[in-house]
Amino acid sequence: MADVHERLIALFNEHGARYHVIEHEPEGRSEAISHIRGNHPSQAMKAIVVSVRGGGGGKRNALAVIPGDRRLDMKALLGVLGAQKGRFTPAEEAEMLSGCVMGAVPPFSFRKALPLIVDNECTVNAKVVFNAGRLDRSVFIALEDYVAVAKPRFADISGS
Repeated sequence: MADVHERLIALFNEHGARYHVIEHEPEGRSEAISHIRGNHPSQAMKAIVVSVRGGGGGKRNALAVIPGDRRLDMKALLGVLGAQKGRFTPAEEAEMLSGCVMGAVPPFSFRKALPLIVDNECTVNAKVVFNAGRLDRSVFIALEDYVAVAKPRFADISGS
């Protein structure tokens, strides 16, 4: 089975996405990696694995994606997911679900049990960027191609 980075590149190529990969020093923190890549933090897509429960759905997980310069609004996300309680998934479990170390999780889900919810603020840039399954690789991709390939659900899930 290919690693997450290889799966992403294969998906982009399969869909004819307009993207480019850059190599850089390993970094997963939003502000630091944006500085290294030379992008504005609002252009970066930060992926966060969350665990929620309640609302009749039992315990489940989701992949919340917000701009690099914003914070997750857990209450808003809970409303979108129809849940009552939520928390950041512990690193070990999040790595198992995403296939990546924290900081390298891309805004893509390869699991039906990990729905992808992207904040509407991510749509303000024509091109977005994210760590692509590795701490030392990032992808810049046209927003419309990201949407076509990832097929995310959009909602208002962030705050400043």
